[in-house]
Amino acid sequence: MEPSLWHQEVAPFFKLFLLLFLATLLGDFILHQFNLVWVGRYLGIPGTLLIIASLLYSLRKRKVVVSGNPKIFLRIHELFTWLGALMVMIHAGVHFNAILPWLAVIGMVINVGSGMVGRYLLERSRRHLATMEKKYRLHGKTRTQMEMELFWDSVTYDTMAKWRTIHFPISFVFAALALGHILSIFLFWE
Repeated sequence: MEPSLWHQEVAPFFKLFLLLFLATLLGDFILHQFNLVWVGRYLGIPGTLLIIASLLYSLRKRKVVVSGNPKIFLRIHELFTWLGALMVMIHAGVHFNAILPWLAVIGMVINVGSGMVGRYLLERSRRHLATMEKKYRLHGKTRTQMEMELFWDSVTYDTMAKWRTIHFPISFVFAALALGHILSIFLFWE
């Protein structure tokens, strides 16, 4: 039996997402072990700057920025967003001081997750379906047989294909929450 779309493509995505959380816990733990908790307080700034810099991909995609290879911009977007999210999550730590920063962190995590769905899962899933369909065709299966074999994989793919309808609104909510947090820091700076 062939590995399913879930095992071949979706599970590795969740492992990478889990890595973000484990790296956050490790980073926070290291800062506490070396009595450098104060560093975490300031990691939000470079993390936010990396996330803002990652938006160059969106500008390139919409042709606001006209030079440069879009694939390179996409890779930079992915790297900067992941590293920025890691820094912001270490910045947040496990300290529950106020609700607005935590809402921003939750919005960011959901935003990163939805972006990773588009990047890591959608294209791989499309290729997986095409490969399986080609294989079944070579083995002489009928269209009906192929549809029956690929039903759950197709349902999984169709669900993931709707990721942009979630990713963009979440991006705006995250941006608003992050901006609110940043403004409140300036208003109530100690």
